[in-house]
Amino acid sequence: MSALTVDHAAASGHEWDDLVRIWQETDAPEGCKVEIIEGIVTVAPPSSNAHNDIADLVQRSLYEVIPKEWGIYQTLGTAVPSRDGLYIPDIAVAPRQALRAEKRNYVAAEAAELIVEITSRSNASHDRIKKAAGYAQAGVPLYLLIDSWAPGGPTITLYGEPRSAVYRVLHAGKFGVTVPLPKPFALDLDTSDFPNG
Repeated sequence: MSALTVDHAAASGHEWDDLVRIWQETDAPEGCKVEIIEGIVTVAPPSSNAHNDIADLVQRSLYEVIPKEWGIYQTLGTAVPSRDGLYIPDIAVAPRQALRAEKRNYVAAEAAELIVEITSRSNASHDRIKKAAGYAQAGVPLYLLIDSWAPGGPTITLYGEPRSAVYRVLHAGKFGVTVPLPKPFALDLDTSDFPNG
């Protein structure tokens, strides 16, 4: 799986609205993920079966603990204009009211209570570095990075307490551990069924 990076010359030095317009007008095959990462529109192919399986397992666990006023979204655009970023996280947990109040096809990233990114071989560095910094800068309280492609083997890292563009590591371990998500989730996320790769 690889990402096609489209560096539009028209996007250089332009305002946020111009970047969003380019993002909206990018013609990508169905199922591909189109994002803006540090001012560059990127296109990635559909996720692998293992990736989708992990997303489903996490989503099922989250539905057991979230309030009815919140939703779990797998294609929600989350904007971080200060970093020229518009990400499509694998899972975003946000109050429904945040989506209903917004007339565009994305919300401000800070509306999310939890963001989950599951790495693919082609986007792992974006999820580990660029998106982590963007979500932290936006003030997203919890960022769960499920890294199937970590150099030492698949890992899961829970970040929290964002300050500026930096998170504190709240929990880290290999696939198979139980990850304690703090309140408002109060969930022990079992990763023992996560497939590798």
